[in-house]
Amino acid sequence: MHSMQKPSSILQLKITLIGSTPHIWRKILVRKDETFFALHVAIQDAMGWQDSHLHHFFTASPYKRNAKYQRISHPMPTMNEGDEEDLDEREIKLSEWLHAPKSTVFYEYDFGDSWMHEVKLGEILPPEPHTTYPTPIDGVRACPPEDCGGIGGYGHLLQVLADPKDEEHTDMLEWLGLDDARDFDPEGFDKDAVEFQDPKQRLQEIEKDMEEM
Repeated sequence: MHSMQKPSSILQLKITLIGSTPHIWRKILVRKDETFFALHVAIQDAMGWQDSHLHHFFTASPYKRNAKYQRISHPMPTMNEGDEEDLDEREIKLSEWLHAPKSTVFYEYDFGDSWMHEVKLGEILPPEPHTTYPTPIDGVRACPPEDCGGIGGYGHLLQVLADPKDEEHTDMLEWLGLDDARDFDPEGFDKDAVEFQDPKQRLQEIEKDMEEM
């Protein structure tokens, strides 16, 4: 369980999957003194990802031409190509980059499918008594399935599922492990079903996995 210790303030963050149409997004409340690694875990849990791929944060949009940003990531012992410039997500606090409403960072998950998320600060709020953080407050639409090919692949998947006559329809159902296309609801999201994992426990699991690499 997360600590019930009173944080100095709470950040209301909106996480939007860039390129999703209509948008797939979540709103969560997190402590401003949490690390970016803790935010990574919260995004995974709130969105519905499975944390089975690499990730990193950007302090400004990587899409803008000549954009200047710093990357915040988990140090990878097997990757030394310029990564010494990265900030360590286990140490950098959210308050260092998300310090005023509309402050924004970007989070990329799975460098193959390249799921890019905008993480924007809405409000800075006082902590509520008897409340654990992070906590989900809103959201719309289901998280895409892992490894479906990014935003374009997800759009194709939805088209195939919607057309029983499509030659890929049966194969797509089998890949998803479904008997019926109606079993996948792209509009489905239940904030009450979100469960946040303890980032300390998750970090121990990741570092154990790295030791075994």
